[in-house]
Amino acid sequence: MNADLFDPTDDHRSLRELVADFTRNEVEPQAAKHDELGVLNVELFRKIGELGLLGVTVPADDGGAGMDAVAAVIVHHELSKSDPGFCLAYLAHAMLFVNNFYHCSNEEQRARVMPKVLSGEWVAGMGMTEPGAGTDVLGMTTTAVKDGDHYVMNGTKTYITNGCEGFCFLVYAKVEGRVTSFLVDRDCPGFSTSQHIDKLGMRGSTMSELIFDDCRVPAANLLGDEGQGITHMMRNLELERLTLAAMSVGIADRCVDIMVRHAQERKTFGKPLLEYGQIQRYIADSYAATEAAKSLVYNVARSVGPEHRNRIGTDAAKLFAAPVGKQVADAAMQVMGGAGYCREYPVERLWRDAKLLEIGGGTLEAHQKNLARDLARARPL
Repeated sequence: MNADLFDPTDDHRSLRELVADFTRNEVEPQAAKHDELGVLNVELFRKIGELGLLGVTVPADDGGAGMDAVAAVIVHHELSKSDPGFCLAYLAHAMLFVNNFYHCSNEEQRARVMPKVLSGEWVAGMGMTEPGAGTDVLGMTTTAVKDGDHYVMNGTKTYITNGCEGFCFLVYAKVEGRVTSFLVDRDCPGFSTSQHIDKLGMRGSTMSELIFDDCRVPAANLLGDEGQGITHMMRNLELERLTLAAMSVGIADRCVDIMVRHAQERKTFGKPLLEYGQIQRYIADSYAATEAAKSLVYNVARSVGPEHRNRIGTDAAKLFAAPVGKQVADAAMQVMGGAGYCREYPVERLWRDAKLLEIGGGTLEAHQKNLARDLARARPL
């Protein structure tokens, strides 16, 4: 790797150029419309499959792009400059399902599922959160009981991204009290999804409940062994935290650009806004916070992979970066005044989108708890 923190190889640089062009030409023009509609642009989603990005972290020999966590961060960073909602659908599919599924599935399962999800023919997601158990993963109540060559699953998952359009999901359920991973799709009898759950931001992706009512899941859809669900979950959570943090960086990057341009163009009392000290403070502080978050996220990404764990780093990256998107979007809105508050401009949408990153994939409070506990373990008295 060279000294460039953000594009450490020529492949990373080429990837950034590819995603930036796609975002500018394809994602940006549809972002406001699909935010208003509150639906995923499935046609656009499949175009990302044509670019080979739905398996960015999957080895090339198995149909993916064969890249690393830095590459995943690049994709989420660039997409979120225009449409964080669409990017969230991408994250739920490419990180929460594809990356996780690849590392905990067998050859038969991969052969059956990977071509469909890598192309985007099947939209996918992951089912972990429940009405009574979010951060408290071990408190989940969804169960699966072995019955011949099937498992009978009962329970409900909620706030599931891609729930409306998704065909298949990686679902966590307890088998005899042990968290276990399953592949569940719409062909499984007893599986259904609720109506779309309307939400404040990230409206370019959908959210629903996954409902299992004596759902019969083929035993061939068991991922790994019974009781390995926590291991699968923990391995994937680090990449999830990093890519969510990268989304916040993308939001902040775009908002810095917007406020700098607006402050140069908008004049009041005979001079540009940029000449006022209060405005200069918003811009300078926002830029510094964005660059700090960006540097932390990319630095941590270089140390994360399927065989390399960095829970402290990924918790720290998301804890620091997640509020930055919201703070910078808020500053951009303040610089723009009434214009920033209107839907004619993207700032109010980015502001709404940014809040989820302080909640989803681990709340700020969960990251604080994890960090304090893990740092104490790393530095015993």
